[in-house]
Amino acid sequence: MSQQQISNASSRWQRIKQSDLFYYFSRDKVAIVSSVVFLILATLAILSPLIAPFDPYDLRQLDLMDSELPPVWIEDSDSRFLFGTDDQGRDLWSTILYGMRVSLLIGIFAVLFQGTIGITIGLVSGYMGGKVDSILMRIADVQLSFSTLMVAIIVLAIVKSAFDGETYSSWAMVILILVIGLSEWPQIARTVRSSVLAEKEKEYVDAAHVMGFGSVRIMFKHILPNCLSPIFVISTVQIANAIITEAALSFLGLGMPVTEPSLGSLISIGKEYLFSGSWWITLIPGLFLIVIVITINLMGDFLRDVYNPKLYKD
Repeated sequence: MSQQQISNASSRWQRIKQSDLFYYFSRDKVAIVSSVVFLILATLAILSPLIAPFDPYDLRQLDLMDSELPPVWIEDSDSRFLFGTDDQGRDLWSTILYGMRVSLLIGIFAVLFQGTIGITIGLVSGYMGGKVDSILMRIADVQLSFSTLMVAIIVLAIVKSAFDGETYSSWAMVILILVIGLSEWPQIARTVRSSVLAEKEKEYVDAAHVMGFGSVRIMFKHILPNCLSPIFVISTVQIANAIITEAALSFLGLGMPVTEPSLGSLISIGKEYLFSGSWWITLIPGLFLIVIVITINLMGDFLRDVYNPKLYKD
C-alpha cells in the first residue's frame, strides 16, 4: 500500500470518528451491544460452510437413528450435537447456521428489491407531483390496505400450485425475495416521497434547473443523496420485517422447503414435536430468530434517533 493510500485511509477514518453518527454510537450502549451481537450472528451465518460441524444438505451425513436427540445439557444427549438434532437427524446447530444465512439473504435482497422499486416510485411521485403523484400514491394506498402477509400468501399459493415441487424448491429463495419485495415497496415509496417534497423546494434544485439539468439527473444525482438518511432507517426496519415475513411463510409451508432450512422452516418442522418433548427443535431456532430481529430493530431505532435531532438526546 502506497503512502498516498495510507494517508487517504487515515483521513477517511478521521472523518468517520468526527461524524455525529460515530459520536452518538460510541455513547449508546444499546446500539453497541445490538450491533456486536448482530455482527457475530451475521458472521457465523456467512461462514456457516466453514464453521458448521455438519452439512445439513448432505444426505450422506444424516442418520435417522440420531433424530430428536436433546441438547448436550440434557440427559441422553450426544456430545456431537450441541443443540441436539431435528426429526431427520440433522445437527440443529449446523442447520441454524445455514438457516440464518438463508433468512438474512432473503431479508437483505428483498429490501434491496423493494428499495429499488420504492425509491424510484417515491422519487418520481414526489418530484413530478400532480396527477402522476396522485396515481402512484393511490396504487401504494391500495396495496397498503392489504396485509403484506396476506398478499404474499395468495401469490405464493398461486406460484406453488403452478410449479412442481422440485422446480419450486430450486427457485424458492428467488420467489420469496420477489414476493416480499413486491409486497413491501409502498412503505419505502411513501418515505422517499415525503423527503423529496421537502428537498425539491430547496435552492440547489432551482440551481440545477437553471443549469439545464434534466429531471432524471436532478432526481437521482441531486435529490436522492439528500434523502438517504430516512431510507437507511426504514431499510433497517424493513430487513427485520422481511425476515419475519419469510419465517411466517415458511412456518405456513409456503416459504423455504424443509430440505433447504431457514429459521422459519426449522420452527415449522419442530411444531409437530413441540408437545412430544422435542421442544428444542422449535424453541432454539425461534430464539435465534428473535435475537436477530430485535438487534436489527434496535439498530434501526438508533439510526432513527440519530437522524432526528428532536428525538435524540445526548
